[in-house]
Amino acid sequence: MKVYNDLTRSKEELIPQTPGEYKIYVCGPTVYELFHLGNARPLIVFDTLRRYLEYCGNRVNYVMNFTDIDDKVIKRAHAEGIDFKELADRMIREFFIDAEGLKVRRATAHPRATETIPEIIEMIQTLYDKGYAYVLEDGVYFDVLKFKDYGKLSRHPLDELEEGTRALHNEQKHSPLDFVIWKFKKEGEPSWPSPWGEGRPGWHIECSAMNHKFLGDTIDIHGGGQDLIFPHHENEIAQSEAASGKPFVRYWMHNGFINVNNVKMAKSEGNFFRVRDLSTLYPYSACPLTSHMSCSTALRMAGIVSSPARKICVS
Repeated sequence: MKVYNDLTRSKEELIPQTPGEYKIYVCGPTVYELFHLGNARPLIVFDTLRRYLEYCGNRVNYVMNFTDIDDKVIKRAHAEGIDFKELADRMIREFFIDAEGLKVRRATAHPRATETIPEIIEMIQTLYDKGYAYVLEDGVYFDVLKFKDYGKLSRHPLDELEEGTRALHNEQKHSPLDFVIWKFKKEGEPSWPSPWGEGRPGWHIECSAMNHKFLGDTIDIHGGGQDLIFPHHENEIAQSEAASGKPFVRYWMHNGFINVNNVKMAKSEGNFFRVRDLSTLYPYSACPLTSHMSCSTALRMAGIVSSPARKICVS
């Protein structure tokens, strides 16, 4: 079976580190809203891949996270006059209603960022001790230029990336590209104690810490939507490899966008369709995974394999 590896920009034979066993991490939702059709695409694509690998006799350790602490979660909870955890708990319950309606199986583990705070702090401490992180008045930052391979996934030249982020540059940062890994507490926000002060994790560090906790230093496949390549996945690579000194991911796989009138479906664009709303018009069973379509056919439709069905089993 060949898959397209976004790290090497080529189709490669999919071979696990350990014969017969795959470690897969897929970036899950930020739980402040019901998910839409574009959010559903990676759920179905990577669940299909996971199912087929298992069908071929492999063991798959499949992890999909929930980002349950984030600016959007806090803002929505404040708007509703409730605690952020109450909102996150409700949205996670609603997530599973839609996911199970689409017949998407639960992952081996669904960790939450707020349940991984000790591991997040431990990783930040490692980065700080190694000289990859520094403290400013508003938080702890990752020093991008200390990581020599930064940009290897997105293939963007560093000078172009710096120019593109300069307008948002905090003048105290060492580089415009540096990103926050621990945000110091603001009034009215939830926080946790840390060696640098009370605060909460940045988005990127959450996935690195959850990856390491559940799958180890090096995993076989990391998946997600194409929009996560930069900066999220680029930053994950930098943090994880700087902390461990080992390769982070062997195969990077990203699904494409669902477009509406040639524009990416996104909540920020207001052009999205919630799966819950669509389910009142079209049954969940319209999804390929709930029909009698074979996994191999669904994989080819999803665009993540290139081999004929009779050749794509992996042992």
